[in-house]
Parts: sequence; structure tokens; C-alpha cells
Amino acid sequence: MYDLIIVGGGPAGLTAAIYAARRAMKTLVLAKEFGGQAVYASKVENFPGIDLIPGYELMEKMKGQAERLGAEVKYAETTEIKNENEFFSVRDKEGNSYEGRSLILSFGAVPRKLGLPNEDKFKGNGISYCATCDAPFFKNKNVAVVGGGNAALDAALLLSKFAGKVYLIHRRDEFKAEEVRVHDAKNLPNLEIILNSEVKEIKGDKNITGVVVEKIDSGETRELEVDGIFIEIGHIVESEFISKMVTLDERRQIVVNDRNETNVPGVFAAGDATTVPWKQIVIAAGEGAKAALSAYSYLQKIK
Repeated sequence: MYDLIIVGGGPAGLTAAIYAARRAMKTLVLAKEFGGQAVYASKVENFPGIDLIPGYELMEKMKGQAERLGAEVKYAETTEIKNENEFFSVRDKEGNSYEGRSLILSFGAVPRKLGLPNEDKFKGNGISYCATCDAPFFKNKNVAVVGGGNAALDAALLLSKFAGKVYLIHRRDEFKAEEVRVHDAKNLPNLEIILNSEVKEIKGDKNITGVVVEKIDSGETRELEVDGIFIEIGHIVESEFISKMVTLDERRQIVVNDRNETNVPGVFAAGDATTVPWKQIVIAAGEGAKAALSAYSYLQKIK
């Protein structure tokens, strides 16, 4: 019987494990892969106290620290969680079962992809799903932003401060973003808006050299010379396996309060899978620490 089972091994889950282990809680971390989306960041330079570090290296340090402090980590994909009144039962894909007195759900979210053949090849090496993380690396370069919501417009506005040229590509005739953002984008001299179009091909060998954009109505194609592509078409939270247990919002994110509590006593959540905005490594880590401390307080009360 564990004091705490953490489902997810990204920044939120690993930070939660560090804090839980320091509270002498018997802690288990279950994750089908460790590091989450952070491992795909070729460079991280906005994590406090560290000037620059590859994402995978930062996550390895977090995982190692959690293990040294006493947390147990297992590579396992969680498929089912049951509330057994006095404890929670967690089952993985291999049929193994684990029992814990409290839970932290921190399995993150995955960005929606364009679905192009070589998209994964350039992930973290030209393709980015986070302008806040990677915009400074494209100073004076040409970039493309794909999307039409607030996230895409925010990315384009931010990138316009660094890049020499920004192409904003959207498959519809008008944006879903707020009018203020759209107005600001239309008035930027180094930002070109391309509507009713979609990316059909990513060019390049080791590095991205361009994208082929096709007009949806006419089929006319155009090749743009770019060094990077920022895909901002939303994220997917794979929360179906806990949908009958905790409250989710319309985007399938886990609803939490300011103490990272869900609607179920003893179940907490942190990181990109929750309703907390701004999906950043440092924010996920902070939310993981809060969730662990809340879980500790919960266990002290029930004892």
C-alpha cells in the first residue's frame, strides 16, 4: 500500500514525487514514458536557475532526484483507476495492480499534430508546439505559425518580436481568436497572414528549409522558405480512463481548485492535464509541488 500514487512522469509528476518523498511518503510514479513533452525541447533556457539545458537532460535530473529521495518509478501505462473507499486501485496495461491512499493525476497533454509524414522527424528540431519556449531561438529567421485561435495569434505576435518574417497560416477564412489579437497581427510589418490554406508538406533534410502551402478552394500551392514551424492547433488530454471518476471541462481537462484538489477526496491533479492555464515546465513543476503538499495534508487529516 502506497501513501501516494502519481500517474504521469512529466515535470508535474516528478516534482510531486520529489516533494512527497521529502515528506517521507511511500510514493510510486507510473508513466508510460518519463519527461512528458519537455523531453522534446532541444533547449530550455527559461527554467529558473539554469541558463540553458536540453529538455531531456532536465527531465533526467528530475527523475534521478525523485529516485534518490526514495520515490519508486515504474514504466507503466495506466488504463484504469478505481475508488475503493479507503484506498485507490490503479491498474496498468500489463494487468498489474497498485494500491494507494491518495492519487495525483499528472499525465499531461499532447499537442495536436498536422499529421504530415515527416512531422515527428523535425519535432524539437525545427517544429515546435510552444512559442513561449522556443521563440528566442529563431531570432532574425523565417518561421510559420499554423492555427487560428488565441494560442496561434499569441504565438505569431510573440515570434514577430524575434523572427525576421512570420507567416500565419489558417485553414479557414477568418480567425477564431479575439479581435484585438487579430487587429494587432494585421498591423505587424513582418507578419503575413495566409488564410483558407493548409500546410501540405514540410521541406528539409536535417533541418527544415520550407513548407508547401495549398489553397483549399483552388488547390494552388506555394512554397515558403522557413527555418521553423510553430503548430498551435490545440492539445489533447487523454483523460477517458478517468472520465467517470473526476470532473472534466469541455476540453477534457481535469478541473482543480487552487489546492490542486479534484472533486474526489484524495485525488489531486497537476500539470498540462488540468484547467490551469499556460502549459510551461516551471508552472507544471510548481503545480506538482502544490499537489504533493495537498496530498500530504489530506493523509494527515484522515490519519
